[in-house]
Amino acid sequence: MRRYELMLVLSPDLADDKVQGTLERTARAIAAGGGQIVKQAPWGRRRLAYPIDHHREGSYYVILFEAPATAISELERGLLISEEVLRHLVTRVERPLRATRGRDAEADVEVAPPTDEDEIEDEVELIDESESEAAPAAID
Repeated sequence: MRRYELMLVLSPDLADDKVQGTLERTARAIAAGGGQIVKQAPWGRRRLAYPIDHHREGSYYVILFEAPATAISELERGLLISEEVLRHLVTRVERPLRATRGRDAEADVEVAPPTDEDEIEDEVELIDESESEAAPAAID
């Protein structure tokens, strides 16, 4: 299975229960395709670069998940027909991000070649939590 990132832009005038319903439908579609969600993060309400369906703002959500490549087309088909979703983008994550803390201290240390145990640890390593801090500030 490969790792993917899904960015959803939902209509800003949706009620909280409809937003949760949309996110749950997306999670069920991922699970039905044989995938699993690694992380789900709300980015908040932000101003759009251009109007979409007469909306100037949108509610952003990022879902990091693992799924087979065949599940992506079914997921996108469901997102395209959903009225709550203004825009979506699914991108493949080549490999998990590593923490950048203490990188200067590690630069001087010689690194041993990876072993089979190291490769297994790399597969289950989760993304760095600072990704949401890199996003622009949400509109209140």
